[in-house]
Amino acid sequence: MSRLSLRLRLTLAFATAMAVVLAAVGFFVYVRVGDALLTSVDQSLRAGAAETAGHLTRTNLSRDLDFSLVDPDNARGETLGQLLDAKGRAVRSTPSGLAPLLGRSTTDAVLRGSTLLRTTGLPGRKSDWRVLAMPVRQGGRTLVLVEASSLASRQDTLDRLLFELAVAGPVALLLASLAGYALAAGALRPVESMRRRAEAISAATPGLRLPVPRSRDEIARLAETLNQMLGRLEASIEHERRFVADASHELRTPLALLRTELELALRRPRTHAELEAALHSAAEETERLTALAEDLLLIAHSDQSGLPVRQERIDVESLLQDTAGRFAASAASEDRELRVCDPGGLSVLADPARVEQALGNLVENALRHGAGTIELAARERGNAVELHVADEGPGFPPGFASRAFDRFSRADEGRSRGGTGLGLAIVDVIARAHGGEAGIDEREGSGADVWIALERAGPVREVPRPHDAVRV
Repeated sequence: MSRLSLRLRLTLAFATAMAVVLAAVGFFVYVRVGDALLTSVDQSLRAGAAETAGHLTRTNLSRDLDFSLVDPDNARGETLGQLLDAKGRAVRSTPSGLAPLLGRSTTDAVLRGSTLLRTTGLPGRKSDWRVLAMPVRQGGRTLVLVEASSLASRQDTLDRLLFELAVAGPVALLLASLAGYALAAGALRPVESMRRRAEAISAATPGLRLPVPRSRDEIARLAETLNQMLGRLEASIEHERRFVADASHELRTPLALLRTELELALRRPRTHAELEAALHSAAEETERLTALAEDLLLIAHSDQSGLPVRQERIDVESLLQDTAGRFAASAASEDRELRVCDPGGLSVLADPARVEQALGNLVENALRHGAGTIELAARERGNAVELHVADEGPGFPPGFASRAFDRFSRADEGRSRGGTGLGLAIVDVIARAHGGEAGIDEREGSGADVWIALERAGPVREVPRPHDAVRV
């Protein structure tokens, strides 16, 4: 069954359901027609018996020897009539000479006031008969009037109906199955068109999309969804290509410098000072390569399985102070000031190592590309705490904020001094690993303000601080 095409499976399912429906309808029609015919026979028997009973009350059977117990129009062997006495003997029969139509026990039951109506066979008669028996008064005594009607015509009608159903049913089933196959083929034609187009789509055919049917049905929505998925996959592939190209470019530059330094050192005999300078330069490039490799591994690990974090309660003030302390010497060497604003006793749930790495990237970014005082602050926002690092430099150029957290993204117009373009990307990775986010507050012409939002853990202490800022 699973090897059959979908349209055949749909057609078989439709044909099976239609066969069940046709059989049920045929059975219902057959039963209803049989009941209707039997009801008609019963009505005729009751009407004839009532008319005969009325005539009997006004007729002297001993004198009226030609009195008929049935309607002369029905006295053709299809309807029988009989009068039985209390001993079950036939008093009068139409046609004459009939054996008693009822047994003694049945006759006694009718004489006690019961009316009998049943289907039974009669001796010497073919087919089934519908028999009606009722008590009547005639000549001062109670007799049993029996009217019987043959069901042969009813059975003939039912047999013809069954034959017609047996012939028309399969024909109707065949026509319905063909119509079902045509409907299934028409409904699946867009799917086949999508399948053929999907076979032609590859990495060498960017922009190629599946055809979308004009009908606004489930298949059209499926095609639109698949096209959107193709768009996301192309964007992801292009992103990865760009990532690999940028990573290769970033690796090539320090490797080329390292090779150049080593070749120059080996080209001719060098003094001790020259060799030491060459080794210092090679060490710097090696350090840059190591940092780049670690950043790439962190991002790759995040893409593959998510960045693992160990969340614990962290005092925001201690976190900001520790971060400022790590970069105090670097800031002093550039005659820059690091300022930590009072966070107001806030705390967050986060991985200390990862959050310090993210804040370190922000401070390093501000030292490398910004100017003036660098301010570390914290602000509450709902159930989150934003950790801000702001500087007084030229800020980000217009339109750069939307792609600032992309990998290898640089604002070359405003910040062109070194860096790999991975610092803010790693900040974003760390924020998302904690269920938070990273963002930029636009301050055109008045520096950059970059923040990371983490889950708030409530206040650490309630003692107010006497000052608003701590200078490092």
